[in-house]
Amino acid sequence: MNLRLLAVSAIAAALVTPLAHAADLFPFVLPWDDASASVTNISSWLDKPAGGAGFVSAKEGHLFAGKKRIRFFGINLAFGGNFPTHADAEKVAARMAKFGINCVRFHHMDTSFAPAGLLEKDKKTFNAESLDRLDYFIAQLKKNGIYTNLNLHVGLEYPGYQKWPGASGYFKGVDNFFPPFIEQQHEYARTLLTHVNSYTGKAYTDEPAVAFIEINNENGLMMEWNNGTLDSMPDPFAAAFQKQWNEWLTRKYGTQEKLAATWDPGAEPLGQEMLKAEKNAWNFEHHDQAKAELNFEVGEGAAGETMHVHVTQPGREGWHVQVGQAGIAFAEGKTYTVSLRAKADAPRKINVTLSQAHEPWKVFATQAVDVTTEWQDIHFSVPVVAAEEKARLTLTNLGGVQGDFWFAGVSLKPGGILAFKEGESLGKIPFFRKKEIGARTLAAQRDWSEFLVDTETSYWTGMRTFIREELHAHSLVLGSATGFSPWLAQAKLDVVDAHSYWQHPHFPHKQWDMNDWTVKNVCMAGAPDGGTLPGLALRRVAGKPFIVTEYNAASPNTYSSEAFLELCAVAGLQDWDGVFAFAYSHRTNDWDTKHMTSFFDIDQHPTKMATLPAALALFMRGDIHPTAKPVIAETTMADALESVRKGGSWVDAKAYGIPKEETFRHALGMKLGKETKVSVPPAKGDAALLRSENNELTWDTAAKRMLLASARSAGVVGSLKSGETIETGAVKITAGATKQDWATINLTVIDGADFKRARRILVTATGLTENTGMKWKDADKSSVGTNWGSAPSLVEGIAATIDLPSIKGAKAWALDALGQRKIEVPLKRGGSRLQLEISADHQTLWWEIAAP
Repeated sequence: MNLRLLAVSAIAAALVTPLAHAADLFPFVLPWDDASASVTNISSWLDKPAGGAGFVSAKEGHLFAGKKRIRFFGINLAFGGNFPTHADAEKVAARMAKFGINCVRFHHMDTSFAPAGLLEKDKKTFNAESLDRLDYFIAQLKKNGIYTNLNLHVGLEYPGYQKWPGASGYFKGVDNFFPPFIEQQHEYARTLLTHVNSYTGKAYTDEPAVAFIEINNENGLMMEWNNGTLDSMPDPFAAAFQKQWNEWLTRKYGTQEKLAATWDPGAEPLGQEMLKAEKNAWNFEHHDQAKAELNFEVGEGAAGETMHVHVTQPGREGWHVQVGQAGIAFAEGKTYTVSLRAKADAPRKINVTLSQAHEPWKVFATQAVDVTTEWQDIHFSVPVVAAEEKARLTLTNLGGVQGDFWFAGVSLKPGGILAFKEGESLGKIPFFRKKEIGARTLAAQRDWSEFLVDTETSYWTGMRTFIREELHAHSLVLGSATGFSPWLAQAKLDVVDAHSYWQHPHFPHKQWDMNDWTVKNVCMAGAPDGGTLPGLALRRVAGKPFIVTEYNAASPNTYSSEAFLELCAVAGLQDWDGVFAFAYSHRTNDWDTKHMTSFFDIDQHPTKMATLPAALALFMRGDIHPTAKPVIAETTMADALESVRKGGSWVDAKAYGIPKEETFRHALGMKLGKETKVSVPPAKGDAALLRSENNELTWDTAAKRMLLASARSAGVVGSLKSGETIETGAVKITAGATKQDWATINLTVIDGADFKRARRILVTATGLTENTGMKWKDADKSSVGTNWGSAPSLVEGIAATIDLPSIKGAKAWALDALGQRKIEVPLKRGGSRLQLEISADHQTLWWEIAAP
């Protein structure tokens, strides 16, 4: 099919009269408890009850319910949203089914105490009322054809143990190897999964409506080690980790002599100083609104001077104040050692970074350092994986708060590599700290990285064995989202998962400070780098079902109604098995807000919810088809381990030769093989048009939009200027004026094989959405702080003329918030075509075209 921008012809201009200006916003609220029949009700796409064909199984790299392939569009519930009252549960489940939702991921059930969680304050006992509400809700979901994903560990802070300064939240990473934490996970899983739901009469181990059991959310040993959160880990955690490390080395080498023979080659003493001693060699930067001074004072330091950075006015980001030296050259694979002394007027966190001194400012290594009011020595060695002639060392993250920093004796030297420190030998080797890893020989680094992968893999597979063989659960088991855990580990489980967010909230000064955050207000459609989508597609493991259990474009981004249309279009093209919105609700017994309440909840977000029928048709119904032949990258285990050593847990198929642009052309994947190889078909046509091999999806990086053209779905998502006409398959769309020169306009054949034989079509058009009284903090609309406004939610009406194949005797209607017909809209006919003119005056996001 041909997708192209057409010049507006004289004939079209005579027929089309788009609004000269964008209309005002109007109230549009989708009732929280509506399950009424309408063209927007797609509950018939769900087989009822969930699990009626038996347990969901994995076959041939995909998910099946019995003999039938099944795809999931799921949602997350979190905290109190997991436990509706019985009366609310019936209505919420029915409403979810109306929108085609067929799986619920029960998330953060273990984080808060009841009533917003499952647990009592002892963090062990299950609360009877919360468990009863959960049981009844799952029974109602099952009745409506909606499966369950039960999360085990998400946010429980394991009782009986204290965290250390700098530790990760929820003991992430540590609970992959520390036996008492693993035992607590076993007990929680045993209590939940063997519990018998009195409303279904089945234990969750025997419940076919439970599609997935998820072990540990966004968790991984390698990721946490790379983040440096284990560096200052005390006993008993450090002792257990060191013991396992030495046992691993003993199994591999057996003797100190064999270990030394492998580790000793490559040791290198420190080389010559690479930084200049002159004051003017230091580049001092302050950006945006930040104000600061740099002074050289007599004091401590190798040159007899101290650099004093005095921040008088903080910036919006920590990097808005920094000091560094450029003119440095790095050699590929070389290790460099940084040392300095530092202090501050109060405890602060700074970053010491080695990076490019030019765009795109690639970072080769960064070390987060907690400085105090006392001078402390900072010393670390880092390997640089790529050569760079124009590099720099930077002391950054100084601009977050008003205050003072002092630095002395800043040094950068090549080398500083050793195999063993004094007193080390097999059985007595401490676990390697992230900040010190660069000081070890390459062979030692490789062993350490392999130990991390092996230890983490043993945790995930051990938990799966416990769930499947000791508890006798029949559901599919997934571990954690790839990236948080290496794909090599997650590929050992039943299903591979990934998470992503477009413009996740950013908190420049304090995490989750609800008055101090930004959500960058930009659209993703047509983004040159593909936005979030390549980062998902490149994580798929060939031969394994692939799902995305968390995805969203964070509110209050005014373009966020694009999110699930884009996700589902690419999911269809990539032939994934499930995608989940994060989240439906976090709230406790508060379903009828009539407006957006937070970054992530979609249940009362009018445009995100309104686009679901169109989005789900692209993926769940399969309107966007996978390409005939996927592009699969193969890698040997040795090369895969080396890629993880260099790139950490976030390594994906790009490391094995697949460019991110292929996301929009072919289905992608990676797998272990006998050799490392990939064959990527040469790109065809305009490089700005990333078009799928089957021509059903186009990612237009020049026009900043996505175009869809399949037999039963057609549309445009992204930039649209008043008066331009888009041809997308059998449909032509001529845009009216919009507030952002942007819209989503989609046509979905509800009844019929294609647009030429359609008997019922749903038209969905969305633009900007806000709450009543929402107060933006800046002209960029990047934050509202705590001023989210109130009910009702307000939406933009979209004006456009839609030209499509004629349907004999068809009529059209603008629909209300229930999807019911409220006013008839005249259709224009000419030859074998008809035209529907949608208008903001209709005050809706939905229209229906139907044959008699």
